[in-house]
Amino acid sequence: MSRIGKHAITVPSGVTVEIKGQSVSAKGKMGVLSMSVMDDVGVTLEDGRVKVAPRTASRAGRIMWATTRTLVANMVKGVSDGFRKVLEIDGVGYRAAVQGNEVVLQLGYSHEVRYAIPEGIAIKADKPTVLSISGIDCQRVGQVAAEIRSMRPPEPYKGKGIHYEGERIRRKEGKKK
Repeated sequence: MSRIGKHAITVPSGVTVEIKGQSVSAKGKMGVLSMSVMDDVGVTLEDGRVKVAPRTASRAGRIMWATTRTLVANMVKGVSDGFRKVLEIDGVGYRAAVQGNEVVLQLGYSHEVRYAIPEGIAIKADKPTVLSISGIDCQRVGQVAAEIRSMRPPEPYKGKGIHYEGERIRRKEGKKK
């Protein structure tokens, strides 16, 4: 039995969840999200709580039970509060700025790197070395943060590069004489 899947999702005030067949949609102050659920998993709305359960005892139903529950919980949280990732930039001369609909990064290359901001995602440069990525879709926020981080991942000797806030970078010892 799934430990995650058996917990019901409490729907906060201001959020409405609609279930039509295998389609689940959530609407809140931040926006609207929807997804379709596999046929092996059933979703019900009872007393302001969303419950997810496998329809059959098949392997696919048991596998997707907790995954579906987590995806629905992320939808509910996204439309009510939203998601946010913070990237920190370390290195001499490394900085970022938001110009219009793109992020301009100076990461020690001979040219500046430009990243187009996708629709539904908001990026703010709190400081020249801190980027704040926010949106209602957890997967898209994480994907955008990972794409920006991959432009200059942190290196293990000096720790220069782009890393998540609070990320611990394993450091290596330099050359010895």
